[in-house]
Amino acid sequence: MTDLALKTGMAGSLRASLRLLGLALLVLLIVVLGRAANEQFAWVTRYPTAWIFPLSDWIATFFEWLVYDLRFFSGTGLEFSPRDVTRGFVSLLSYPLSFTESLFFSGFSDRMPALPWVTVVGLAFILGHWAGGWRAALTGGFAFLYLAVFGVWEASMQTFSLVIVAVPLVFLIGLLLGILMARYRRVESLVTPLFDIVQSMPPFAYMVPIVVLYGVGNVPAIVATAVFAVPPVARCVVLGLKGISQELIEAGLMMGCTPLQLLWKVKMPAARATLLVGLNQGIMQTLAMIVLASLIGAAGLGSELLTSLQSLRLGQALEQGIAIVVIAVALDRISRAYALKPPNNSQRARPVWQRHPHLLLAGLYMLISISLARFLPALEVLPAAQTLSTAAWWDAKIEWVTINWYDSVQAFRNFMLLEILIPVRDFFQSTPWVTFVALVALLGYRLGGWRLASLTGLLMLFPVVTGLWQQTMTTVYMIGSAALVCIVVGFMVGVMAAGSKRLSQGALTLCDFFQTFPSFIYLIPVVMLFRVSDLSAIIAVLLFAVVPMVRYTILGLRNVSPRLLETVRQQGATRWQSLVKVQLPIAMPEIMLGINQVIFMALFMVAITSLIGTQDLGAEINVARSGNETGRALVAGLCIAFLGIVADRLIAAWARRKKAELGLV
Repeated sequence: MTDLALKTGMAGSLRASLRLLGLALLVLLIVVLGRAANEQFAWVTRYPTAWIFPLSDWIATFFEWLVYDLRFFSGTGLEFSPRDVTRGFVSLLSYPLSFTESLFFSGFSDRMPALPWVTVVGLAFILGHWAGGWRAALTGGFAFLYLAVFGVWEASMQTFSLVIVAVPLVFLIGLLLGILMARYRRVESLVTPLFDIVQSMPPFAYMVPIVVLYGVGNVPAIVATAVFAVPPVARCVVLGLKGISQELIEAGLMMGCTPLQLLWKVKMPAARATLLVGLNQGIMQTLAMIVLASLIGAAGLGSELLTSLQSLRLGQALEQGIAIVVIAVALDRISRAYALKPPNNSQRARPVWQRHPHLLLAGLYMLISISLARFLPALEVLPAAQTLSTAAWWDAKIEWVTINWYDSVQAFRNFMLLEILIPVRDFFQSTPWVTFVALVALLGYRLGGWRLASLTGLLMLFPVVTGLWQQTMTTVYMIGSAALVCIVVGFMVGVMAAGSKRLSQGALTLCDFFQTFPSFIYLIPVVMLFRVSDLSAIIAVLLFAVVPMVRYTILGLRNVSPRLLETVRQQGATRWQSLVKVQLPIAMPEIMLGINQVIFMALFMVAITSLIGTQDLGAEINVARSGNETGRALVAGLCIAFLGIVADRLIAAWARRKKAELGLV
């Protein structure tokens, strides 16, 4: 019996080795044939201009027709254009925005000024206590106190006003789409690919058509935010509604619920926790996008941060960036605490003031604080002389680092660029497009069959036929370099932290903190140290995208059954053997999900890093944004989105295969 098992194992290993050898020979054959074709046919090296598909021109022509030529009810007194509709929507959305701006920073009139800073700080404290107790209360209160004390109150309230209007809009649209997707499979099959594209495409790409249709300013920024933030909300709604047990639904039907009653009385309460997680994601995505939307005229901290970066006032930029992080942490903690808060239905028979003591306290505090602020102006608007600023201190530290580290940093920069990055870039740019597309299709076939091979191959052909192959290869080189370092560093940190519960909690807390940083913030240290170069862009991507690798590595390793680990150790396995032979194989699907998120976050940073002088697809989008070239921006954005979708599909196929091998599905 033992000999039979040994022979079976040897045969299985031999088959696996032969398959691997065959795959390696096929890859080698594709590379050799590609190089040979490269020497014989010019179109293999450089795709002919005459063959380029003029998609960007067609898109630009379509938007010109849509904006300037298309008319509804032409020749009647009711004639209007699509632009009239979009500008009407802008006017409609400007009313709630005008109210929140008046409430928080501009005031309604001389007799009705904005809420004093001391009022907003106290309300944040009360809201935090209602949502999650003293910890959330202290987080909310101290966060808004920081904004007042450090002199960024007005800009912060401008940003906060935008968030307050955008979040309900984002959640409402996401909720409606999520309900339709959960109810109708056809709607889900149509909307899901659109979500994939939107979430893979840099926001700068679809800002251009939004500017063309809606103009610039705060309301178009809210529209761009909705496009960016709705998909994760809708996906959470779908997840929550589909995760409800069938027994609960059948119980609702047996009680005579109509479809509408079943939705609102049974499904929604049952999915409450997941829906509130969607709300939390909507808030965080909204805040991230509102900052980016400063490029199309959104006022507030994002606009001031961008101005400070462009003028290299790095100390002031860092201070403004910290203010954005403070708002993000406060909103994240309060919304997350509310999502975890269990519903309380036991007080319905009690009077209103006993059921809602926080609401009563908030009303009394508003009355007292506003009255005091009328007599003490410093409680209404903190004078500049009484605020603090760390900008000068940061500028001094930056200057010290620049002077004392200059030689070492420049030596490292030159070595990385000349010896590593530029040769890697040249390798990718010299790879024939036929070879690269064929290798991607082969990998798709190996992991998911002909269907996945066709999908990945066609998506990788898109940059070729649209004339953006060189920019795409530059993007692949930059994202690949950054992602490789992210994966290695994040994996090592995650493995070390996963060995201890205390270290895991500390690392996850740091991940939460760094994930609230706006993407612009990561440009500050790299510009300060490495100036403008590919190395600066790659390091910025690394700092931004390493977080999910750490997070998913820890979660995957910590989720391995302790009983299984104890059994393995009782059989004499060392800690290293337990990690390599048991924990890592079981946690590999989660780790691969971390790699997936690293790639998506790196692609998100492509357009951001173009602000410091890259020559990739992000730069293409940035140039198109500057000139309002809709077609050029969307085509470049689609190239980036398709790179993300290819990576996502390949990683998902590998994860499914690995789970099947481990018997986890």
